[in-house]
Amino acid sequence: MTTSITDTLHRPLRDLRISVTDRCNFRCVYCMPKEVFGRDFQFLPPGMLLTFEEITRLARIFVALGVEKVRITGGEPLVRRDVEKLIAMLSALDGLHDLTLTTNGSLLARKAAALKDAGLRRVTVSLDSLDDAVFKAMNDVDFPVARVLEGIEAASAVGLDPIKINVVVKRGVNDHCLVDMARYFHGKGHILRFIEYMDVGATNGWRLDDVVPAAEIIQKISAELPLEAVDPNYSGEVARRYRYTDGGGEIGVIASVTQPFCGACTRARLSSEGKLYTCLFASHGHDLRALLREDKSDEEIAAVLGTVWNNRRDRYSELRTKNTKPQHVEMSYIGG
Repeated sequence: MTTSITDTLHRPLRDLRISVTDRCNFRCVYCMPKEVFGRDFQFLPPGMLLTFEEITRLARIFVALGVEKVRITGGEPLVRRDVEKLIAMLSALDGLHDLTLTTNGSLLARKAAALKDAGLRRVTVSLDSLDDAVFKAMNDVDFPVARVLEGIEAASAVGLDPIKINVVVKRGVNDHCLVDMARYFHGKGHILRFIEYMDVGATNGWRLDDVVPAAEIIQKISAELPLEAVDPNYSGEVARRYRYTDGGGEIGVIASVTQPFCGACTRARLSSEGKLYTCLFASHGHDLRALLREDKSDEEIAAVLGTVWNNRRDRYSELRTKNTKPQHVEMSYIGG
């Protein structure tokens, strides 16, 4: 039986993002800059990660509290060994309506069929430019665009559609690539989503001046490929939707900085070591791994989750200022 819970701002719990690893094979400058996450960086040892059984148990409890959608994240989730086994376990949960995964696409060509067979429904791929030089500079490990595009095609071929392609836009870095991205994916059936550069974590050197506002993004693309606004698919959808007037598909913009959507946020985030975060910009989490390994019952864990969510009051993006000095948990630790 599902029990719906709400926070102090009357927001229900509907979406759960589960990080399965804090590791990634990219060193994107806005997420895991090499200067911080270098050769000597200490990632979590395997014993500190939640097992697939522990993740599935928590997901089952979250679903009973109203969660309808689970997204697997990282780090890069496809570097977690046998992650398709977890997908199969989660896809069997009663009451879970949507199971998705966000990836950098580097291993997707190899993994797409197994993920689909395990029960994954959709996939989101991060791809910040089609220009090889720009993309390699942003991922900072010299990884070529062509291999990500191969992954997107492999995912589409096995039916992980519609594929969403996320583009983090940083002024002076890849903002000149927006129209090229739109032209390339126009008519292909995928959904481009342009994301304003956010101050997640404390290591990416974020400045407000580096943000390209969503309105500017839409204006640039619409000047070349005319767009019109579209209603949201559901209440609380983070992306503002637009479609090409010629029928070539749709794009979205995620404007956390210039057009905050905290008031409709229904998302919780579970880190790979089992900490629950009630906001992408949180500074601390709640330890659920300890409850699991202290043999607490499902009912006891559900009671803790209910209390945490009932007390939730996060709305960082609505309160952000140019002088904000964030000390947030890193995005690579809890996913996007």
